[in-house]
Amino acid sequence: MNSFFTFISTPEIATDDYVGFTFFVGCMAMMAASVFFFFSMNNYDRKWRTSILVSGLITFIAAVHYWYMRDYWYTNGSSPTFFRYVDWILTVPLMCVEFYLILKVAGAKKDLMWKLIGLSVIMLVTGYFGEAVYRDQAWLWGLISGIAYFVIVYEIWLGSAKKLAEKVGGAVLSAHKMLCWFVLVGWAIYPIGYMAGTPGWYDSIFGGLAMDVIYNIGDAINKIGFGLVVFNLAVNASETSVAN
Repeated sequence: MNSFFTFISTPEIATDDYVGFTFFVGCMAMMAASVFFFFSMNNYDRKWRTSILVSGLITFIAAVHYWYMRDYWYTNGSSPTFFRYVDWILTVPLMCVEFYLILKVAGAKKDLMWKLIGLSVIMLVTGYFGEAVYRDQAWLWGLISGIAYFVIVYEIWLGSAKKLAEKVGGAVLSAHKMLCWFVLVGWAIYPIGYMAGTPGWYDSIFGGLAMDVIYNIGDAINKIGFGLVVFNLAVNASETSVAN
């Protein structure tokens, strides 16, 4: 019982603790999004339910990690790098799975899914090396991570994923384009956070920014945003199906 009350207890937040504030808001936003996605799952055509389920899992996993990251921040006053990368190594590949799931109607193969997952893992592992293990070479590991990111961008914007989306058209193509924009613009927030929190030639540009605030904003935009795009696809596709 004591452990339960310890889990739900809320530490005092200083009025100027903007990092702690974004951890708390991020946690609540992810929890709310998870409830929304899970409860809306059965309202749409069966072929979209797995996509909605994955959207809920992404925000649920993030909510749990944000709860612990929030407490870590309040207890230690330092960035919860380990917890954050554990979160990302679970949720970012799931975000890549969303591309495969919405493109299955166009004949997408699992090869596409595993290719995107593999690239995302490389992106994250090398990012972790630069941020937590080999900080003196952060720029190099960040470069490798960035290359993996740009290969993902190429694959979804110009590669086989784009061709599949154009093949099916309609609501699927619109959803694919929106997810592509999230990857191109939304995911680009993370390199800014990375450069704000690691040493390198970019210190004079990003050195004064709060890394955790940037990461927390990026997580909220991308993880909830991905789910809302999939939700919108399920709504539009279901309405089209009923109309026909």
